[in-house]
Amino acid sequence: MEKSVAEDLSVPVLEHQQVATGPKPLAVSRVQGRERRRRKIAFFGHFDSSNFGNESTLKAILYHLHRFHPDAEVTCISTGRPEASGINTVPMTQTIVKWQPQNLALRVARTLCIGIPSELYRWANGLTTLRRIDTFIIPGTGLLTDAYGLRGWGPYNTFKWSVIAKICRCKIIFVSVGAGPIYGALGRRFVKSALSLADFRSYRDKSTIKYLISIGYPADNDRMHPDLVFSLPIPKQGTKKGGRPVVGLGLMEYAGKYSVSEPHNEIYLAYLENLVIFVRWLLAHKYDVRLLSGDTGDMHVREELKDLLLREGLSARDEGRIIDEPVTSVDNLLSQISATDIIVATRFHNVLLALLCNKPAISISFHHKSVSLMSAMGLSEYCLDINDFKAEMLIAKFCDLKTNVSKLKPLIREKVREFRDALDEQYRFIFNEM
Repeated sequence: MEKSVAEDLSVPVLEHQQVATGPKPLAVSRVQGRERRRRKIAFFGHFDSSNFGNESTLKAILYHLHRFHPDAEVTCISTGRPEASGINTVPMTQTIVKWQPQNLALRVARTLCIGIPSELYRWANGLTTLRRIDTFIIPGTGLLTDAYGLRGWGPYNTFKWSVIAKICRCKIIFVSVGAGPIYGALGRRFVKSALSLADFRSYRDKSTIKYLISIGYPADNDRMHPDLVFSLPIPKQGTKKGGRPVVGLGLMEYAGKYSVSEPHNEIYLAYLENLVIFVRWLLAHKYDVRLLSGDTGDMHVREELKDLLLREGLSARDEGRIIDEPVTSVDNLLSQISATDIIVATRFHNVLLALLCNKPAISISFHHKSVSLMSAMGLSEYCLDINDFKAEMLIAKFCDLKTNVSKLKPLIREKVREFRDALDEQYRFIFNEM
């Protein structure tokens, strides 16, 4: 029998969740005492079809929303048009006038005459968008950071839309979100203020909770649930070309301030050079290599890697053993991952999707979320820091992983099952409360 919301609150949680009390749930009578109607849901996030991790997050939560509310009316407030079809899309922010003068006096005049009125218009447009929305949901997508600025998909717009949602009396849900880095005082203020407005908050890992506590937000009073992408339907295994084992190599463009406070291009160049040594070692030891991407911006990194390999005398025969097919969608990425044996990847969701497909993986970490993911999966020893890893270290870790594949795959499968169960509990809670 389906448990009530009150009963769900007493369900014991998995060890990795460390759930605290969190915001008090809405009274059941508010749901039971009104006539069932088509629910209006707004998802808010950095969705624009370019980042397959973000798109897989939206894909996962939409799948489970439709399990509980198959007739829900969905609006997506996003940075662009998401991969998912059939969704009403509203821009997260709108550029009213593109004029950006260099002269100081003209910049002040632009702010007074154009900037402030334009922002007031955006607030009014937000009120119009959310005035009939029941639930406003922020499902991850890296919004709680100012590494790429305050505006755009930075913390200002998360704060602004959360305020608008509160004014419109929407239920506000932050679900399995991550946080950091946040470098500025204003960014911290926006993040903490947005979170404080929520009716429900959950974080995807311990490192997010620790990070938020470190900037003065009491996140230890909230829940912890795994990344939503663990709840995607598990894909069928793909087919490999040829008889040699295939290593999936997930590349990433330079992470910049998302990785360190003072980035420099030498880190990226060393990253590529060490991966070139690793690829040459794989080819020499009878592995084929499949290049993978988690974002359309990674495509140029694949070209740079291949150029470096050719400069170092890669033969035409070995070049043919590097599988370089475009990644066009989440499903396409999953298909390519499932056609490998082992994954070595940098992007967080490339590693996560590999684990979802029960592929042993090595993470080249650029953010605390990668370290936390590998720790939660029991794979901490297979996590290397992008800022100082060397090819020799990677080769040693790869050899160790290869030796332990038969032991690791059952453990990965069991952890994924635990995470999926934990997420199913979260979906029951948040969607039964709507």
